[in-house]
Amino acid sequence: MQIPDFRQRFQPVQPTVKDAGEQVVYAELLPDMRLAPYIYCYWQLQTVQPLTRPFCYRVVADGCMDIFFDLHQPEENYVMGFSTAYTEFPLPPVFHYTGIRFLPAAFPLLFHINAAELTNRFEHLAHVAPRLSKDLAALAALPSFAQAIQPALDRFFLQVLNSAPLQADSRLFNAIDIILDAKGTLPVESALNTGISPRQLRRLFSFYIGDTPKTFSKVVRFQHILHAKPSVESLKKNKLFYDGYYDQAHFIKEFKAMYGLTPTIALR
Repeated sequence: MQIPDFRQRFQPVQPTVKDAGEQVVYAELLPDMRLAPYIYCYWQLQTVQPLTRPFCYRVVADGCMDIFFDLHQPEENYVMGFSTAYTEFPLPPVFHYTGIRFLPAAFPLLFHINAAELTNRFEHLAHVAPRLSKDLAALAALPSFAQAIQPALDRFFLQVLNSAPLQADSRLFNAIDIILDAKGTLPVESALNTGISPRQLRRLFSFYIGDTPKTFSKVVRFQHILHAKPSVESLKKNKLFYDGYYDQAHFIKEFKAMYGLTPTIALR
């Protein structure tokens, strides 16, 4: 089956690298268009020069699942599941991380992994998908990989896509469509009328997303605010940013849980 391409309505944002100044750079690369419904981007986070002070990289809740590894140790690859809160990674003085960010539901669909088993945690990929871990490590260990990361990963995942029997309930993707169209602000218990019972829908979301439709909607709503790039002043003036929240205090509390900072600090 061909799944919908969500990227026109869902563009997950991660914070830019500020704390390390010019010592660390972050970049995103688009995948081959045939992979676009499954992979949002390939990304790189690397030091330009050895760090002179401790550095933690903050990953905010974005509704996606990621595979990542350091090119210095490609056999030590990891998968990070759906997260409802921010995660901080203390990093060494020198690193060159490469990652694959999968759009919602894509990683479980391609590799038949229960997303709920990885929610709010990261795990050695070898413990989750041993063959994938081994093949990806072998690819990343090639001397040519660092000079041609995008085409190498495109070829790798196109082979995965061509060999993977994709079977998923279309009603799951209809529900995701509805949530994305509403930017995560709809009452999910009454609005997700996709021809499936709420219990069955929660089961599908648990396996393919990693959490409930309600929690996924919260992350979508949070990501919509990040993508809109509001200033602190516009947050104060434009009440549309609080749509779906009980009040401003609830908005601030949920934003801080998913970002790690209050909106005032994060958006200045």
